[in-house]
Amino acid sequence: MTKILLMGNPNVGKSAVFSRLTGVKAIVSNYPGTTVSYTRGQMKLGDKTAEVIDVPGTYTLEPTSQAEEIALEMLAEGDVVVNVVNATNLERNLYLTLQLLEKGIPVVVALNIWDDTKHLGIDIDVDRLRQRLGVPVIPTVAVTGEGIKELVEAIPRAASPRPSPTSSSKRWAKVGNIVEEVQRIRHRHHTWRERLADASVRPITGGIIAAVVLAVAFMLVRLISEGLINYVLDPLFNNLWTPVLLKLSPLMGGEGFLHDIVIGHLVGGEINFVESFGLLTSGLYVPFAMVLPYVISFYFVLGLMEDTGYLPRLAVLMDNVMHRLGLHGFAIIPTLLGLGCNVPAVLGTRILESKRERFIAATLISIAVPCAALQAMIIGLVGAEGWQYVAMVYGTLFVVWIILGFILNRTVKGFSPELLIEIPPYRLPPWRTVLQKLWMRTYGFLVEAVPIILGAVAAINILYFFGVFDAIANFAAPVVTGLLGLPKEAVIAIAIGFLRKDVALGLLAPLALTASQLVVGSVVLAMSFPCIATFVVLLRELGILNMLKAAGIMVASALIVGGILNLIL
Repeated sequence: MTKILLMGNPNVGKSAVFSRLTGVKAIVSNYPGTTVSYTRGQMKLGDKTAEVIDVPGTYTLEPTSQAEEIALEMLAEGDVVVNVVNATNLERNLYLTLQLLEKGIPVVVALNIWDDTKHLGIDIDVDRLRQRLGVPVIPTVAVTGEGIKELVEAIPRAASPRPSPTSSSKRWAKVGNIVEEVQRIRHRHHTWRERLADASVRPITGGIIAAVVLAVAFMLVRLISEGLINYVLDPLFNNLWTPVLLKLSPLMGGEGFLHDIVIGHLVGGEINFVESFGLLTSGLYVPFAMVLPYVISFYFVLGLMEDTGYLPRLAVLMDNVMHRLGLHGFAIIPTLLGLGCNVPAVLGTRILESKRERFIAATLISIAVPCAALQAMIIGLVGAEGWQYVAMVYGTLFVVWIILGFILNRTVKGFSPELLIEIPPYRLPPWRTVLQKLWMRTYGFLVEAVPIILGAVAAINILYFFGVFDAIANFAAPVVTGLLGLPKEAVIAIAIGFLRKDVALGLLAPLALTASQLVVGSVVLAMSFPCIATFVVLLRELGILNMLKAAGIMVASALIVGGILNLIL
């Protein structure tokens, strides 16, 4: 099967081109031996089927990060390269094009974002550019599908002129000559989108825009998720699933070891999907009715922010702040990902260039950035006592994020490089791509989270049955009751937090805690060990030594902050 590699700089529309070529059926995989992910799908090429691989974005074939190293390795596996180029920034993009040509692999250039060249007053002589490069060059607008048919027809004509390898300075000189020859820029007035783009990265106006965008994003996440819970998922569980379980319960004896694992404990003879804690009750309700709605809404909003072009601007705006935490502005993106799920967030730290940055970012995400699942429980459980207590939880985590970042910046050795990022123009989001990414991310969450939650529920019931948690609670009671001011039964929830934080927080519900105790418990659970899936990813990303360092920081900071909150509240 022919392998077609989509290669190009970040933020040039590769994902939109991929979506147009392959449709919505795609598979996200990790490159063997790494945690760097890429997307692959299939397309029809004549009467045959070809595999299309969306290679991690790279500026150069002289790698500066693991993602760029993987892009170079994948180049050796491809039969044809579709080099996606931002037509509004030829000078930046053609450097990679020349490097690809030097490799001798057949290349087709997709001159993407072609519609914006007209808006920006940029005239490109496409025929002359074809002659200079010696390969097919096809103008495309992937968000609308313009030029995609011509691009597919050009793939069999991919050429490999293979110029002699040259130095970086000579390559840049050649890029300059090509751009001077094929491109003309006309005078024009700024559009409202360009004025908005400029305002988005200025300190004052950018800060105001960021506050508005993030506030709207938060409200939209909550609106969508609560709508799904109240009008779709709760009615499904209460009206359709509850009668099934009530009929199944007597058939299993109404109580006993097997009944408690499968259905859980009946509360007053009725099914309580949070408190029953069986595989078919809490094991299904927690991931599908409590967590999934927030995951869907968060990833939908994140996709909109990505594909409108706002996220890179937020990275630039945040660069000064993030540098004080030992990071650069692009670290805000995996941090925001962490609000959906810590696993892809920790994986996302691969975009950061240095090991120091990756350690700091991964540690801060694991400690101070609650995932969507945990947020759902915080809002539902703590919010029932009043929104001021939810604000206390989030405010505490934000202060911890800042202070701990300052400390790590001064104590962790290494360097933080400057921010180098391509900023795309503002544009309407390609809905096809937004929905495709939403499906892939949601599917990935379900595949990963549901088995873990079901396993955790079964393990909890078994450990309860054999009295293991009672022993743990008695051993840790002095710390939990004395330092944190929580009942000794809360030790069980803290221990379960290693498997799944949202499940652990749910275990606090039956303990009749005060509002202040719920705040302390929520903060301690958020800051202590991450869920086991994130823990495994931390081990793979950081190595065993740095993972142990991060774990030590988590435990110490959770106990210190929990103790301070207990004293204050």
